[in-house]
Amino acid sequence: MARAKKEAQKKPRQPAAEGYIKGGGETVDQLIVDTLQYNYMPYAMSVIMSRALPEIDGFKPSHRKLLYTMYKMGLLTGSRQKSSKIAGSTMALNPHGDAAIYDTMVRMTIDNEALLHPYVDSKGSFGKAYSRDTAPAASRYTEAKLAPIAHELFRDIEQDAVDMADNFDNTMKEPTLLPVTYPAILTNNIAGIAVGMASSICSFNLRELTETTIELIRDSGHDIISTLPAPDFPGGGYIVYNRDDIETIYKTGRGGIKVRSRYSFDKAAGCIEITEIPPTATCEAIIERIIDLVKIGKVKEIADIRDETGINGLKIAIDIKRGIDPDKLMTKLFKITPLEDSFSCNFNVLIAGNPRVMGVGELLEEWIAFRTECVRRKTYFELQKKKKRLHLLEGLSKILMDIDKAIKIIRETDEESEVVPNLMIGFGIDEVQAEYVAEIKLRHINREYILKRTADLEDIKKSIAELTDIVSCVAKIKKIIIGELKEVGEKYGQDRKTEIMYDTPAQYEDEGEEIPSYPVNIFLTKEGYFKKITPQSLRMSGEHKLKEGDRIVLSLEAKNNAELLFFTDKCQVYKSRASDFSDTKASVMGDYIPAKLSMENEEKVVYMAVTEKYDGYMLFAFENGKVAKVDMSSYETKTNRKKLIGAYSDKSLLVGAFYIREDTEVLLVASTMHKLLLHTGMVSPKTSKNTQGVQVISLRKNARLSSVMLFEENMLKNPNRNRPKAIPAAGVKTTDDDSGEQMSLILTTD
Repeated sequence: MARAKKEAQKKPRQPAAEGYIKGGGETVDQLIVDTLQYNYMPYAMSVIMSRALPEIDGFKPSHRKLLYTMYKMGLLTGSRQKSSKIAGSTMALNPHGDAAIYDTMVRMTIDNEALLHPYVDSKGSFGKAYSRDTAPAASRYTEAKLAPIAHELFRDIEQDAVDMADNFDNTMKEPTLLPVTYPAILTNNIAGIAVGMASSICSFNLRELTETTIELIRDSGHDIISTLPAPDFPGGGYIVYNRDDIETIYKTGRGGIKVRSRYSFDKAAGCIEITEIPPTATCEAIIERIIDLVKIGKVKEIADIRDETGINGLKIAIDIKRGIDPDKLMTKLFKITPLEDSFSCNFNVLIAGNPRVMGVGELLEEWIAFRTECVRRKTYFELQKKKKRLHLLEGLSKILMDIDKAIKIIRETDEESEVVPNLMIGFGIDEVQAEYVAEIKLRHINREYILKRTADLEDIKKSIAELTDIVSCVAKIKKIIIGELKEVGEKYGQDRKTEIMYDTPAQYEDEGEEIPSYPVNIFLTKEGYFKKITPQSLRMSGEHKLKEGDRIVLSLEAKNNAELLFFTDKCQVYKSRASDFSDTKASVMGDYIPAKLSMENEEKVVYMAVTEKYDGYMLFAFENGKVAKVDMSSYETKTNRKKLIGAYSDKSLLVGAFYIREDTEVLLVASTMHKLLLHTGMVSPKTSKNTQGVQVISLRKNARLSSVMLFEENMLKNPNRNRPKAIPAAGVKTTDDDSGEQMSLILTTD
């Protein structure tokens, strides 16, 4: 045995067969497009069709399965049951785990306050939509049932108003849509992210929405905005009204709506109380943002901020310093914090299995068509039921003519299976009628019973005529829909929670005069360290603390509210203010600009311009002999952007840059030691920041422009004598006669 084992070990291993991987299966070559089509596309379509996007009834599949399960559990009229039991029962339709089902139910509860018209009547701690950190209690501790408005979701579901489909394992039926009697698709906020597409639908006031739908049924050309002025959010607040934005959303289904928080001022306590916030914000995010702004000195009017949210609802308290105007402060906070935020709309809805982005009018028209079909199907179901009842009673009325004959036929029939055929022959009735007569109990074979059953024959015939007329007449169906909408609006409608702010107060402007203006001394080092020192502190300071090998390349006097423009070696400029930097001393190293301004990796400062009014020009000299003069106003932005790309041309390496307030003379030196004295007035200014400039010096083959500097006396004799200090930049090198080291020259000037 041992010998056989050794011989087996000595045998060389056979190579794997071609087309197979050792230890694996067969390898199959396949185009990537085929892989995406057969493997990825089914997943993507499943997410789009069966998970993320709502349908015309206003629900995503997870919501619909949960609500239908609660309906089948008798929770529409019964008492509350444990949420854990509801989540467990829903798994028969939605096998994604009870935790995911419970999270779905939480958002639909009254206590969570996420929906304008919640569908679940809850008891217990379900968290709050406006609080990020307030989590709901475990499902075993909470209870729920369907809210009263859920009656409108299931009113016709037992009357074949919608299609029923098998669940995932074909053991039970579930509705493909709910036959809602009002446009639930626009009544509550709905958000979903699919593969390659998303949906975000805002909520509208139910009373306004039903009125608008009624008017659209009556007149398809109705002006929607006249009866549906703006959305209505469950968290309240104010909508900063912009008619153009509203019209865009109503027509295209896309756009944004600005929502502003509601606040009041307690003058005695010196405290601003915020009680309503936008639906896209949470109280924790707002508080954290304000604290960050206070820490960096952007907001100096606030003494303290507290989260006082409790049993009475949302409340953020802001203590302000003495003498501060609360309205002015809130206007400032609206601009720089989530206290005012935009709700992005994307009305993407599944219509007949296809995702479509529609405006409000088109969406309501689709709902009207859907509800029209529901009412027609319900009416047809009732019609067939009435016809069946009429058919049975007509057979019963024939028995009324001779009950004794019917008894005699049954008594004289030898076999049970022959009773129905003999009744059919004896009274001239069909099998269904005969079966119905044969099933009548012995105690009911009396004239009184039969007369009572046949007395409403005329009423049934009249009802059948009316139902037949409704099924064939769209106008009558729409009349029924209008009646249902009026009933829903009167029964469940409520006053608007989000008020419309037509007259918007003046917007906050981050003006320079609000920043303290006082003299400062600015220093910039070769390695990119920045210091801002007051003149008094500078007089009392000793030598500057610098990193080993570092040196100061710029030193000038400015104001605290001056604008700083840091040009980098990647053709970008970062904007800041002197006030953004803390007053410091010479004994500290200062702020490292690339880290302070969040520059890219290995990005370095090559020049800094200091200005207050964005007057004058930026002058750029390039290695190819071109010079560009850019109007300084090109770097001024109204949106306070902190980073501008394409700050200067990248077609050739930068040799020098200057900020000049008026035209002057500059000296250009080529690598061949040829010199050119240029007056900047000869170069036309451009508004395009990345302009390539004009050719001002002709260069020989393999020659380049090596340096540029502001012209001073005696420079033509010795260009390196008494020249301004330089900031190194990557890529361009010239010889420094004084030190012998290789460095680039990016000159600075005030």
